[in-house]
Amino acid sequence: MEKVSEVRCFDGWQLRYKHRAASLNCVMHFSVYLPPHAETQRVPVLYWLSGLTCTDENFVTKAGAQRYAAEHGIAIVAPDTSPRGDNVPDDPEGAYDFGLGAGFYVNATQPPWSSYYRMYDYIVDELPALVAEHLPVDAGRESVFGHSMGGHGALTIALKNPGRFRSVSAFAPICAPTQCPWGEKAFTGYLGNNREDWQAYDAVELITAGARLPPLKVDQGRSDNFLAEQLHADRLIQACKAKGIAADIQYRDDYDHSYFFIASFIGEHIAFHSAALSAQ
Repeated sequence: MEKVSEVRCFDGWQLRYKHRAASLNCVMHFSVYLPPHAETQRVPVLYWLSGLTCTDENFVTKAGAQRYAAEHGIAIVAPDTSPRGDNVPDDPEGAYDFGLGAGFYVNATQPPWSSYYRMYDYIVDELPALVAEHLPVDAGRESVFGHSMGGHGALTIALKNPGRFRSVSAFAPICAPTQCPWGEKAFTGYLGNNREDWQAYDAVELITAGARLPPLKVDQGRSDNFLAEQLHADRLIQACKAKGIAADIQYRDDYDHSYFFIASFIGEHIAFHSAALSAQ
């Protein structure tokens, strides 16, 4: 693990690292904010999963999360959204919603993607092990959140790993990727044509099948131009109600899909996670 950069921020440190990722067969970058508390003790850790086209740097430069992470004494780890490198395959047409920047947090099973696009294993296993080994975090106190494609990742990873995360939250998540154009394109490419295989990475399908969630918070802007076609927050609400899952899912009037929306409510999300991470 090689440190690429470090910047003092709210008496903590905003750091960036690179390392060779075995699960992705390439060199990966990730960003970490360590609050001032981390200079004297191990701190809880919150994993942020970004959306389509993002790298590990979008969130740390746009969301304004460091102020709140410093106040609550929480580390935030922000990985990249896909494998990277000259040998890593990309969408042949160069589209933004498949290939580089669009890993969808799944383990691809179809060639050529299966040799590199194993983002699920990277987020669930490889990256947390690396972080726990080299950084002053308490691996027993983890939570996860994300935006759009990353909101999908946060929800499905929490659902597929019961007991692992203290809490989960999302901004404008892709709630039912098996039922929207973004998900259908990505899952066909990464997982093949058998739609039953896709259900393992669909939050609504997982909840319907009986999977449970830790405490859940979701914010969705009503002016989000992707809401009706791609995101389907209503289906997540319906699935949680049908299965008796308590969830704080709110529509926010006038907000869109951007980082302005995330920055407006990031403090509430970090406070929500802090309460879960500090509980005994």
